[in-house]
Amino acid sequence: MKIAAYAALAVVAASAANAGGYVAPVVEAPIEAVPAPVVDASDWTGFYAGLQYGKGNAELDYSGASADSDFDGFGAHAGYQRDFGKFVAGGELDYNKADLDAGGDADLIRLRARAGYDMGRFLPYVTLGAAHIKGDDDLSETGITYGLGADFKVTEKFTVGAEYSRSDFKDVADVDNADLDTDLVQIRASYHF
Repeated sequence: MKIAAYAALAVVAASAANAGGYVAPVVEAPIEAVPAPVVDASDWTGFYAGLQYGKGNAELDYSGASADSDFDGFGAHAGYQRDFGKFVAGGELDYNKADLDAGGDADLIRLRARAGYDMGRFLPYVTLGAAHIKGDDDLSETGITYGLGADFKVTEKFTVGAEYSRSDFKDVADVDNADLDTDLVQIRASYHF
């Protein structure tokens, strides 16, 4: 009887062991996060136009003597630029009406090249070009202009920015060593087409 009991116990144990067999523990592989593709959210390529307003100073220097006048400068600008990845280049034409504190008005027209660094929605840039000033008192001179600024994209179509520029005019009214320099700080708003 003992033999029969041991045999029955062996059969039950063998059938239980064979029923499911050995099952290895399940080890789940760690989940790896896939980085999102880097997409340049802003493209600065295209035409743009807008308005600007600012404060400036004009200084006339002749043989060590100087006279200066502050002015409000307001006007419009239009241009085109091309985004080459991280580098942005283009050109711009702008018109500024200067209302001089010392009395009188002057028109400042500038044609400038722009070069900037694409930081997504932010574009710092430098400018270099030609400037022409025409005043109430038969003043009409052409000189050089240069500056720096930055634009920020509020939306893909609308930017705001700030800019400092300087325009230098040499030998004003054909008088040797009579130099006129203007400094202008402006805020700008542009629509991109």
